[in-house]
Amino acid sequence: MFATIPLAQERVHEPPRASQAMPLVSVDQVERLYDASSGQAATRALASTTFRVYPGEFIAIVGPSGCGKTTLLRILGGLLPPTRGKVTLRGEPLTGPRSEIGYVFQHANLMPWRTVERNIALPLELQHLPKEEVERRARDVLALVGLQGFEQAYPRQLSGGMAQRAALARTLVHKPELLLLDEPFGALDAITRERMNLELLRIRAAYEYTAVMVTHNISEAVFLADRVLVMSHRPGRVVCEVVVSLPRPRPLENMGTPEFARLAQEVRAAIDRQQEPALPG
Repeated sequence: MFATIPLAQERVHEPPRASQAMPLVSVDQVERLYDASSGQAATRALASTTFRVYPGEFIAIVGPSGCGKTTLLRILGGLLPPTRGKVTLRGEPLTGPRSEIGYVFQHANLMPWRTVERNIALPLELQHLPKEEVERRARDVLALVGLQGFEQAYPRQLSGGMAQRAALARTLVHKPELLLLDEPFGALDAITRERMNLELLRIRAAYEYTAVMVTHNISEAVFLADRVLVMSHRPGRVVCEVVVSLPRPRPLENMGTPEFARLAQEVRAAIDRQQEPALPG
């Protein structure tokens, strides 16, 4: 039910079912160096990293704290340029943010003076779309994430899970092809987090998108993903891939199966094999 694939530094990840498909995203020998500042040495956040993301896949990225997961996700979103290497979207160089890419951050970051509906409508308003279309699309995506009845509520009136649903809706409203998620449920309690994972799967079934998610939670990664990419300590690079062949749909009960436990252990073992970088002496 599972396969673990150790990778050389430059090896491209190609799941069998997608090996003949055109990648949606190609990451080729990407590195990121942060310049020295305030008397500190330059930081090499990412070592040479190469992998592919295929249409319709859900990829989870895990690894030790500080290994460059968020840096990598920001590069995939066009929010940060690589120091070396390149990222392409459908074969075209990614040089900045694109409308086809949606990004959900760690915190909801809703505007407190706007209602839920107007927070969600903001990306469409910035495109100067007709008011009727903005309202229709905002209400459609509100229904998709299960926030009907809260259109006129303000962020302070929402629970943590509801706020994250609103943030997800704000990203989905412009119908991105690639959804990037940076630990979006990390601040939620365990029960709410599980419910949000189920919601994410439900929404993905209703609205087919490709997703790349950064998470520190191994069970979450296995539950959601088609493939889990494990990164090394900084400078981070992808060193292992775990292919998740659990069938979909995936109820929470899957987490109690032997297959799920073996997959989670494979990911955990891959992380544990990463050695702490030596301290300068």
